[in-house]
Amino acid sequence: MSQTFDHTYDVVVVGTGGAGFATALGALDEGLSVLMVESTDKWGGSTAMSGGGLWLPDNPLMARDGVADSRDEALTYLEATVGDTGRATSRARKEAFVDGVDDFVTTAEKFGMVFARATDYPDYYPELPGGKIGRAVEIEPLDSKVLGDWWTTLRGAIPLPAKTDDVWLLGRAWSTPGGFVRGAQFVFRALGGAVTGKRLVGIGNALATAFGQAVLVQHHVPLWLDSPLEDLVVEDGRVTGVRLRRDGTALTVGARLGVMIASGGFESNVEWRRRHQGVDGHPSGNPGNLGVPIAVAEQHGAALELMDDAWWGASVAPVEGGSPAFIVGERSMPYTLMVDSRGERFANESESYVDLGHHMLERDGGVGPYWLVADARNARRYLRTFAMDPRVNKAMAKAGIMVKAGTLAELADGMDVDPARFRATIERFNGFARAGVDGDFARGGSAYDRYYGDPTVRPNPNLAPLERGPFTAFRVVLGDLGTKGGVVTDEDGRALREDGTVIDGLYAAGNASASVMGRTYPGPGSTIGPAAVFGLRAARRMARDR
Repeated sequence: MSQTFDHTYDVVVVGTGGAGFATALGALDEGLSVLMVESTDKWGGSTAMSGGGLWLPDNPLMARDGVADSRDEALTYLEATVGDTGRATSRARKEAFVDGVDDFVTTAEKFGMVFARATDYPDYYPELPGGKIGRAVEIEPLDSKVLGDWWTTLRGAIPLPAKTDDVWLLGRAWSTPGGFVRGAQFVFRALGGAVTGKRLVGIGNALATAFGQAVLVQHHVPLWLDSPLEDLVVEDGRVTGVRLRRDGTALTVGARLGVMIASGGFESNVEWRRRHQGVDGHPSGNPGNLGVPIAVAEQHGAALELMDDAWWGASVAPVEGGSPAFIVGERSMPYTLMVDSRGERFANESESYVDLGHHMLERDGGVGPYWLVADARNARRYLRTFAMDPRVNKAMAKAGIMVKAGTLAELADGMDVDPARFRATIERFNGFARAGVDGDFARGGSAYDRYYGDPTVRPNPNLAPLERGPFTAFRVVLGDLGTKGGVVTDEDGRALREDGTVIDGLYAAGNASASVMGRTYPGPGSTIGPAAVFGLRAARRMARDR
């Protein structure tokens, strides 16, 4: 007997981040009916909470600007950075990602989404073969009032019209001419929106808003909040629908062409983190990412990969009841260094956050504590996003997360590290800073490092000695932007079994799938870029197979 459904659509999308919306966009472009379902009371996923960048090599915006890139260079770079770490990083999937970039950008533009290049943002290993500067794109700040009532349920909704390159320049707004100019531009942009009655948003909110405008507002695609997936419907070996619960009522929804699992990773599932990664985790992603759809897919035969890895990074430890503060540019600015629980440096503080996270794991299993140490000039010259609220600073000091002292010896005592070893670390680092060459970890040697540096500090924009008190140390933990492991898929996002055969009707993309980026992070937006490309490719495949 065939299954009876309460509702039926061509495509059912589980999740409302970049992968889910790109799938919905592709379905609309193919003339398909689509339903989006979200397990929480907020839509947008980690995408809405993110920096909003998409790493898209050889993209149309580069071609329009006359910036050189090519398919061959992109693939050369991916082989040099990602390599072959399993089924998720196969050559076919790398090619599918690069080949799908143009289709995603042009399709999104057709639906009214307006992109801009982050022209100054380098790949994370720009010196490697095929490396470039300016491959990332983002949505231009836009008026979130286009969402209507959907604004009230957008995750992390903040009316802040920031762009990617604003972030690094604003960090030095009162210490460099370029930072001051960008700060003024940002202020005028925000004021311009306010006086014209707009509620401008940028970065991740802008990307989610643009997707929402195209899919939810203009094309009236239904989105059901508080509707968690409970199971898949399988008939004669093919996934034909989903079982979910909406407003406490069990429903069965048919999917004529396919079910897309685009529900994010499992970073907020402590039990899974301990089992697969050996850590409790300090995630900065969507708190609703518990991994349930990944588990459901596995129960129906889907192979999983990269479950032990994440989009790691360093975060300032959270105060009780708060969230960890993921740090990027702050650890690259001069007059800072990072040490471990022994008071020793262990990595290039300015390196890619995934690399730094891996080095934290290699050092001591990610246990820590680690410390971001700064002298007085760092506090005066640079914006520290995690230390802007006096109330939070007071709470961090009370909890021992922030330690302040007039001398390095007193600081070491507050950090509970060996003072002699800490002093030796500082002296060695200061010698490197004066010479301009980090002889231990090559900090400042890459264009990526220097992107977040201070060009007025010479001879190395990332290095300056720690000499002037008061000194401050912030306790740092192993954080992440989400997990990397999930369903193994082919070049069109189709879910695969362990034997490599396709599970008909089941697709996955984004952090619910094993990442094509493997264990590294080639460039800014290496999470959302592939999520969007593979989401769109999946919709195209569903349409071809109808």
